[in-house]
Amino acid sequence: MIYRRLSSIMFPITAILLIGAMYWGYQEHQEKNEVLIKAENNYQRAFHNLTFHVEKLHEQLGNTLAVNSTSMAYHRKGLVNVWRLTSEAQNEISQLPLTYLPFGDTENFLSHISNFAYKTSVRDLSKQPLSQDEFKTLKELYDKSDDIAKDLHQMQEDVMTHQMRWMDVEMAIAADQQEGQNPFVDGLRSLDGKVKAYPELNWGPSVSSMYEKRSITMLSGDNVEPADIKKKAAQMTNVDPSLVAVTENGKGTEYSSYSAVVNAEEPDRRIQLDFAKKGGNLLWMMKSRPIGKQTVDFEKAKAASDAFLEKNGFKDMQAVNYDQFDNSGTFTYVGKQNGVLIYPDKLKVKVALDNGEPVGIQAGDYVYEHYKRKLPSPIMTKEEAAKAINPNMKVKKVQLALIDSETGNEALCYEFTGAINNSDYRIYINAETGIEESIETINPADEKASQ
Repeated sequence: MIYRRLSSIMFPITAILLIGAMYWGYQEHQEKNEVLIKAENNYQRAFHNLTFHVEKLHEQLGNTLAVNSTSMAYHRKGLVNVWRLTSEAQNEISQLPLTYLPFGDTENFLSHISNFAYKTSVRDLSKQPLSQDEFKTLKELYDKSDDIAKDLHQMQEDVMTHQMRWMDVEMAIAADQQEGQNPFVDGLRSLDGKVKAYPELNWGPSVSSMYEKRSITMLSGDNVEPADIKKKAAQMTNVDPSLVAVTENGKGTEYSSYSAVVNAEEPDRRIQLDFAKKGGNLLWMMKSRPIGKQTVDFEKAKAASDAFLEKNGFKDMQAVNYDQFDNSGTFTYVGKQNGVLIYPDKLKVKVALDNGEPVGIQAGDYVYEHYKRKLPSPIMTKEEAAKAINPNMKVKKVQLALIDSETGNEALCYEFTGAINNSDYRIYINAETGIEESIETINPADEKASQ
């Protein structure tokens, strides 16, 4: 009797739990399917949009080439559209599951087209129209974009004909399937291979410099030995050379450098430094120690940072920016030549605000960009350049500065620091043309640092 009563009670409970588990499993399955369907739809949308934008890119390049060579206004409009379309295409590629697929050459090619179009369109085409070399590059881009568009269109037809799924592509890529096992993956690999085989195009110096990797061949001076680096690191960190361990990175290559470690066995006192092999200049330094509560104010931190640069041979540098995070502050400095700020020639110093000790420096840009320049003389006066500034802006400071322009060249500008609409700005007006080259928002600490 007892067992019958228990079974009469437990059976309904068990049945309810079983039905609940089945329902829960069904719901989980449904939700999983919904996620997969949503991901698949997003992949399909991104790929079809990619195909569409590459086809439109080919069409826009053709339109730009079709007009008269003196049609500067349409050239600018066409190049802006080319830049917009390639940016769209790059964005769509980033949405596809291509992490493990060698599709980088196609992405890199589109990146070059985007930067070529942008840097060409932002310059004054009435004074510097498209050159014959640039027209030749546009013609080659027109032909190559047609090849890419046709391959993508064929893949698009295969997707619809064979009802292929991007989820299968993602699994095939992750499993590293061999050629011939997935037509979609094969098509993507084939397309990237074609792009990789394209002959190098003449992108012009402003675009080519964006992709130029820094190497020791760009530096001046002689190659230094590990013993020299050990001595430099010891002097910079005020320790005995016996506490410094030096290793060479990239030995025998054009990217050879030295790494030095001080107090390697003591994590809280360890100091790491990197030096260029050619010339032996410091590239980077960081002290790995915990930073306590802030006791040092801005003025003392900047004084410590200035003294650190002076002690270690970084001459004629001026602070232009300041950022504080937790209990450390970072000053950005730029070089100064004949009273002109040289923005490409920059470095950063990190100061611990518990005791004002400089604990880090990033000097890669300084090492590669620090040299005596032949500076041009400004054609316009600062009063003439000021006409390009909003008359409502309260200008506090004006000085000459050399900056990297959007065309990729260095441009001598008047730097106007001032306030408008309750915000502080630096506006850079070209000292030759009077055109606004750049504008940046600054905070009160930036302005204070540059005083």
